[in-house]
Amino acid sequence: MKQKTSRRKFIGAASTLLAGTMLATHQTFAIPNFINNLGKTGSTIKGVRLGLITYSFRDLPDQSAEATLDYIRQCGITNIELMGGPAESFAGAPKNPVDFRVLMPIWRKRQQQQDLTEEEKKTLAEVEAKNTIYRTEISEWRQKASMAKFEEFGKMYKKAGIDIYAFKPDAFGIQNSDSDIDYGLRAAKALGATHVTLEHPSNDAHTLKLGKAAEKYGIKIGYHGHEQQTPTFWDTALSQSPANALNLDFGHYIAAGNTNALEFVKEKNKHIVSMHMKDRKSKANGGDNLPWGTGDTPLADVLRLMRDNKYSFPATIELEYKVPEGSSPIEEVKKCLEFCKSALG
Repeated sequence: MKQKTSRRKFIGAASTLLAGTMLATHQTFAIPNFINNLGKTGSTIKGVRLGLITYSFRDLPDQSAEATLDYIRQCGITNIELMGGPAESFAGAPKNPVDFRVLMPIWRKRQQQQDLTEEEKKTLAEVEAKNTIYRTEISEWRQKASMAKFEEFGKMYKKAGIDIYAFKPDAFGIQNSDSDIDYGLRAAKALGATHVTLEHPSNDAHTLKLGKAAEKYGIKIGYHGHEQQTPTFWDTALSQSPANALNLDFGHYIAAGNTNALEFVKEKNKHIVSMHMKDRKSKANGGDNLPWGTGDTPLADVLRLMRDNKYSFPATIELEYKVPEGSSPIEEVKKCLEFCKSALG
């Protein structure tokens, strides 16, 4: 999908999620009046920190640091969970040959335990082979990567009024080395993030390792879940280390068939470092991912719960429903932000 912008024309090369062509200068984004008429509080509304995961821009062709910053500013967002790609490419990481815009729909289909076509299976096998080679390349790069570039990235975003509260590089999985994990935590610290996020590995030894590693840096580990989320899903990790925490996905929690979402947030609020927001149907109703306000997820209720109880963790907009014809990820994120502002009164 092509994204139109009044600031520049982005060149439609086949960029990947983890790398992009640098098209703009840092100075372009240093303009002080960056916030789109949101006032001094930016996208913190009635005390609720409304954020965004930059995964929401995965379908846009340019994934560079500067382009991503422009997307964020156009949306009117001032708090973000940053995917690894823009920061790592800015710091000089080797480019990943995988086009994640092709991979993600197949990966999601597999996550939802849907049958893949033969063509999808072939594509997935090819992608995984390429990614195996790339993992070795980027792991070698990470061992000598300078944190100065991550500090520069963080300062560039801070100067533009953007708070990076979380970082999500592909550095914390079971397949990653101890040096990858250490690198990821140091990079998060350099960016100014308070926590990192990753898919829950469903491996107790690994969550123990990550928690202990994070303690050394004063960083939290936010474990994300999909339809495997239950009220006890995070209990073991939480018991292992004070650094282990929840990156709750509120929409997936509903799609998993749980019926106590608001009560769960109340119970676990001190352990939640950030919460993904999306509107999904309940498991009984098919679990579809839909435009906000049309699913079964009580998004407005949980936002008001956060407001009334002064919860400090961010509510992270994650755009996952299909972008309507004629619209764009940026326009849809704006709609999600407006939904939040309306809910908070």
